[in-house]
Amino acid sequence: MESLFWADAKAREIANRGKYHFIDKTLSPPKSFVVKTSASLSGALHIGRLSDTIRADSVVTALKDSGRRARLIWVAEDMDPLRKIPEGLPETYKKFIGAPVSDIPDPYGCHRSYSEHHTSEYLEVMERFLANKPKIFSTRREYERGNFRPFIRRIMSRTDEMRSILERYSAKPLPQNWTPWKPICQGCGKIITPRVIEAEGTHIRYRCEDYRFENTVARGCGYVGEADALRDPGKLLWKGEWATEWARWRVSSEGGGKEYEVPSSAWWINGEIAERILDYPMPVPFFYEHLFIDGKKMSASLGNVVYPREWLEVAPPELLRFLYNKKLMKTRSFSWRLIPNLYDDYDRHTRVFYGQKTGVGEKEKRHMSRLYQISQIRPPPKKMPLLLDFSFAALIAQIYDPETSLDDGLQALRRAGFPSRISKSDVEEIRQRLVYAKRWVEKYVPDFSIDLSSDVPTDLISSMTDEERQSLLELANQIESDPTADSIHSSVFNIARKHKISPGRLFRILYRLIIGRESGPRFGPLACALGWKKVVRRLREASSTQKKKKK
Repeated sequence: MESLFWADAKAREIANRGKYHFIDKTLSPPKSFVVKTSASLSGALHIGRLSDTIRADSVVTALKDSGRRARLIWVAEDMDPLRKIPEGLPETYKKFIGAPVSDIPDPYGCHRSYSEHHTSEYLEVMERFLANKPKIFSTRREYERGNFRPFIRRIMSRTDEMRSILERYSAKPLPQNWTPWKPICQGCGKIITPRVIEAEGTHIRYRCEDYRFENTVARGCGYVGEADALRDPGKLLWKGEWATEWARWRVSSEGGGKEYEVPSSAWWINGEIAERILDYPMPVPFFYEHLFIDGKKMSASLGNVVYPREWLEVAPPELLRFLYNKKLMKTRSFSWRLIPNLYDDYDRHTRVFYGQKTGVGEKEKRHMSRLYQISQIRPPPKKMPLLLDFSFAALIAQIYDPETSLDDGLQALRRAGFPSRISKSDVEEIRQRLVYAKRWVEKYVPDFSIDLSSDVPTDLISSMTDEERQSLLELANQIESDPTADSIHSSVFNIARKHKISPGRLFRILYRLIIGRESGPRFGPLACALGWKKVVRRLREASSTQKKKKK
């Protein structure tokens, strides 16, 4: 039975493809399929950059699972110009706007260039999110080693055809002296400022002039010079370079943001260039929606960037893989406050994978199981791990520090209903989730902190009715007679119903009394974890405390 999961469907499309897209020509499948992912180093390398890489990794896994050979490559687009000064760089770096990021000095002094610093730092973290080890490439090194030269020669020799393709996708004709290759200015070292004055074959004459980005300006130096595309430093324009990368690395598939799905985008232009000019079949694309942070696009200037290292402080890499491997074209907005929801959803898929959740249709079960499986970096263990609700973990971790009082925390969990004997692997899983939860509260949701002070909230006492006070006393007696998590939790509903109190109101009273919050995890396990005798004392104290009389 065929999987409905998107990566499996894409793997079938890649493996079964038999024709070019733009021209009538057949193709044979390669011995090994190459899936490409890349990142421009002109901006922040945040978790949004991982979206493309994680999804490409999933396609490689799907191809391998279908019995095909496949590999992942990651490309540093380090010939791209610096467009603006990223947060943390000195203002003096304005002079480098427009220069290739691989030619800009490392502001931290530990690497040969700006791009090398960020690439090495990013790769250390990136591979922790991947199931397949990627082969790493750099566009700068490809140009320097001459690996792009055969493609540059072909593109430059067919400039008229290139012009014809590009103008079919644009309402404006290209300049008379247009050329698909740009030199690095010999005067100032910038790649974006040289303006072509005249071109003949691979020979170009240029003047270095100001170039305006969206919000910044790359200053030209006025230098007038000449360059040869087959000999001098420079690069192809993106509408041509992308096609060259596909042909150079024999790429079978690559992803792109939803903006590339439109017929006039750089994807389809490069696809036509690849097929008509370079005689290489356009790769099979997979398009996806971008991740938003609190409803806004991730941006260093907005201060809402999430870096991979920050993610790994509060969640495992599998959780981000799970988020990105869901439906590709669905808009998703991430918020640190919603981390518990993401954990809950992940745990639900875990239970389905291990056959521990009922009431799920066969089609949905297959999809959920595959999503869980492909989100793993290593094959899932045969036995389902012991799952700890993340919100509950956040409360336990505040009472018993998992890094200093793990045994006490485990004992609290046993009181809440966890098995008396926990395997070493499950202990490590629980410890790690407690650590993640503790950091999550400390760094991102300090208002999730609990208050275990001994004082009964006076404002709460003043607002309680006699029926509510009687309910607390009855609940204390019920807990004393049957101090199990399920019994305690169901007793709250029964007592609320008996006294005609809204269960929501009674739960709010209980959470305020016990942890100083308006809400919390299931009350039964919480009461057991904290120690039911302490909870009983608190309830009796609250039920007997008199309201303050108004003067």
